[in-house]
Amino acid sequence: MDYISLQIPISDAEQGDILTAELADYPFESFETEGSSVLKAYIPSERLVDCKSDVDALLERYGVSGRYIAIETQNWNALWERNFPAVDVEGRLRIRAPFHAPAPEGELEVVVMPKMSFGTGHHATTWLVSRAVLELGVAGRTGLDMGSGTGVLSIVAVKCGARHVDAVDIDDWADANCRENIAANGVADRITPLLGDVRRIAGRHYGFILANINRNILLADMASYAATLEAGGDLVMSGFLEADVPAIVSRAKELGLELVGTTSREGWQLVHVRKTE
Repeated sequence: MDYISLQIPISDAEQGDILTAELADYPFESFETEGSSVLKAYIPSERLVDCKSDVDALLERYGVSGRYIAIETQNWNALWERNFPAVDVEGRLRIRAPFHAPAPEGELEVVVMPKMSFGTGHHATTWLVSRAVLELGVAGRTGLDMGSGTGVLSIVAVKCGARHVDAVDIDDWADANCRENIAANGVADRITPLLGDVRRIAGRHYGFILANINRNILLADMASYAATLEAGGDLVMSGFLEADVPAIVSRAKELGLELVGTTSREGWQLVHVRKTE
């Protein structure tokens, strides 16, 4: 697959985080920063056509410009090995690719092979939600991983004892990659990948929901999450910045979801709410 790199000069890391969160609404598959001066966003060439005018308008609103550079076909696996670090969650969980060393004895391990071209730049949100799962008490419960991507959070949940998890994602590549990863981790019998959007969960019921997406989708789809959440169930959301927390919490309260807590990492935020009995 051929990719385009959108390279955007930024003034600081905070501006890079804001633009990353905004661009995540479009089909960009990965992000990285070059120092604190350039944000690079990667998108399949064929998917840029449908959103380029909207992306250009977004950049104009923020007073920045970007260059679109075609990326030559490369050995993506070699690039992943160089750029994708293992994620260590407080010495209790390690999320790694097959080319990383195994986790130490006694540490929970999830092995995923990402199929995107570069490091996602979202390890902070993966870390936040993974730690939340470790603390949530998911054993014996049925869950939803909304915007599942590689399926990593679904795998973490079932390895923490969840009875079953539905993994929903709108992208074909994510659905295929999720299926490969759950099979590689030996949990295919407890995770069901579902290709599509929030309409796939209509009529279903969950004891917990993990939604690591972005602010706009969370606000638009939270009512559907609340409708499928069992009484006393937990909704854990991440993929947004500190400035977005009030809007997320306010919408949750409108839907009868009680705030349990918020946490942050590297500028990224997590909001945990619960459906009252």
